[in-house]
Amino acid sequence: MFCYQCEQTAGGSGCTKVGVCGKNEDIQSLQDTLLYGLKGVAAYAYHARELGAKSEEVDAFMHEALFKTVTNVSFDLNQHIDEVLKCGEINLKVMELLDKAHTERFGNPVPTEVETGTKKGPAILITGHDLLDLYELLKQTAGTGVNVYTHSEMLPAHGYPELKKFKHLAGNYGGAWQEQKKEFNAFPGPILATTNCVLIPPANTYLDRLYTIGITGVTGAKHLESRDFSELIKQAKALPAFPEAPGKKIMTGFHHTAILGLADKIVSAVKAGKIKHFFLIGGCDGAKAGRNYYTEFAESVPKDCVILTLACGKYRFNKLEFGEIDGIPRLIDIGQCNNAYSAVQVALALSKAFNCGVNELPLTLVLSWFEQKAVAILLSLLYLNIKGIYIGPTPPAFISKNVFSVLQEKFDLRLISSPAEDLKKILGK
Repeated sequence: MFCYQCEQTAGGSGCTKVGVCGKNEDIQSLQDTLLYGLKGVAAYAYHARELGAKSEEVDAFMHEALFKTVTNVSFDLNQHIDEVLKCGEINLKVMELLDKAHTERFGNPVPTEVETGTKKGPAILITGHDLLDLYELLKQTAGTGVNVYTHSEMLPAHGYPELKKFKHLAGNYGGAWQEQKKEFNAFPGPILATTNCVLIPPANTYLDRLYTIGITGVTGAKHLESRDFSELIKQAKALPAFPEAPGKKIMTGFHHTAILGLADKIVSAVKAGKIKHFFLIGGCDGAKAGRNYYTEFAESVPKDCVILTLACGKYRFNKLEFGEIDGIPRLIDIGQCNNAYSAVQVALALSKAFNCGVNELPLTLVLSWFEQKAVAILLSLLYLNIKGIYIGPTPPAFISKNVFSVLQEKFDLRLISSPAEDLKKILGK
């Protein structure tokens, strides 16, 4: 453990074995888990509030949970476990709140083919998660001759009716967040960072073209105090235009309302033995070695199985060809990380259709984690008592051995091994 929460910390620098107050590494681990989960809840609550949606229940829990981490409030292990699972419950509610705010403002997403190449003309790139920023940017660039491209977690924006109606929403540029230094440097126009994940540009690259807004900030970048994008538009027109370079088309926009529209076909295909298993392969992407596991796993999934995906983890395999099963796409992109709410709704609907519990479905979750929102989503899945989840590429460092053992025993939480070994365990082959 490591705790430097109070003035009496060991040696004045930090308690590393047991706290001077008596706190042990398991309590510290659960407090850290709770804090990271709260950061995820805060991200979704922030986005929802930007769209006018808020919840007193969510706000009250934030206060309660933060108070729970104060020194000498509680050293009860079971209380902390309950609080962590409650964080998962609250995160599920805030994802529902955000989903409702998005769909009321921009409509229910529909399956949409997205261009990954470029169109000739001036261009602006927008990254992050804030759909309201994108909407305002599209309104202000309409009729200017400037094309707008999404990046990373903005890809699912192409499925929302009120956003896709803008014909100059030209496509999706680049992949996951960790590639942005290379990709942003190659992009010819201004770049707008709306939320995480934004990185500090290398020297002498694109800092003079980087703009931040809202919660984001990078030293040396221009921070916009309002959604007035006239400066970006002016700069885009002055900079070199993109050449025409058509690319591969990828699909997105499989909101739960769209997937449930295929429910009868899906149920029939399962009952006929044409779909044997569903895999949700998604989560955060990152640069650490071992994340090629998710590409290899997706490639190894048998052709009689369907892959659901969400968040930027999909960039590991979403340009591969997976084909269809009786008109049902074998790769279904549900959306952003917060669209884990849609994945939950799909699982609940399938369990109802087959008259069984979610854990009895031919469904396996294979998740990659990187940061706090992924922690909050995992806690939501554990709150729902979903078992047998595979997680990687490495276990969170803030989870103590004892706490991880509890999660393994209670929820059958599993660490990934190799695609071949894990598929053998899952499918029994």
